[in-house]
Amino acid sequence: MTEEIKPILSISELALYYGEKKALNNITMDIYPNEITALIGPSGCGKSTLLRSINRMNDLISTATITGSISYKGHNIYSPKVDTVDLRKDIGMVFQQPNPFPFSIYENVVYGLRLKGEKDKAVLDEAVETSLRAGNIWDEVKDSLHKSALSLSGGQQQRVCIARVLAVKPEIILLDEATSALDPISSGKIEEVMLELKQNYTLVAVTHNMQQASRISDRTAFMLSGDLVEYSNTTDIFLNPQEKQTEEYIAGKFG
Repeated sequence: MTEEIKPILSISELALYYGEKKALNNITMDIYPNEITALIGPSGCGKSTLLRSINRMNDLISTATITGSISYKGHNIYSPKVDTVDLRKDIGMVFQQPNPFPFSIYENVVYGLRLKGEKDKAVLDEAVETSLRAGNIWDEVKDSLHKSALSLSGGQQQRVCIARVLAVKPEIILLDEATSALDPISSGKIEEVMLELKQNYTLVAVTHNMQQASRISDRTAFMLSGDLVEYSNTTDIFLNPQEKQTEEYIAGKFG
């Protein structure tokens, strides 16, 4: 008998309001370890809002009100006892636009470790190499670690940003349209990185690119107007959707 895989994250009855406007409508879904979960749907459907709820980035928006829960390692991340800084080390985020800090490549990668008080150069050096290798960019930058990260191409900057997240050893990586600002070759490199990373991490990715979702994700959630319309393994969502709205969206009839 195969052992049942337990979710790493359980979202339950999650609703979110910006002022009076309801942006998420009672979302319930489980995220499983060592998988890529894709969130798809038209602009404004709530997928980025849902993603940002998973590491409490919406806390930064003063009008946001949240009900329901997100359970990570058996604890509700919205409990007043949760330290959001610690939470965001465990659940890191890569944004749509590459956002390296105006420092060297090396200092970008070790930024989170320095915040934690790490001063040992050997530890920092190892983290830089390990994280840049995992981000599939070590060979391109190993001879220019002390150059500004801003001197890199957009695709390289995004991989440095992924390495920066990896350096603090998260368990979950959230990607908010991480390839949408990039050219197809750079996007392909990020996809390769994601497929490698899922051996050791859990990834949740918002994407507008349905081909990308079908290529790289294990499960796909289709959202519309703040509702979770359908959530299943990716093959079923794309080849045998249960809901008419899912079928129409995947067929390109709206969105």
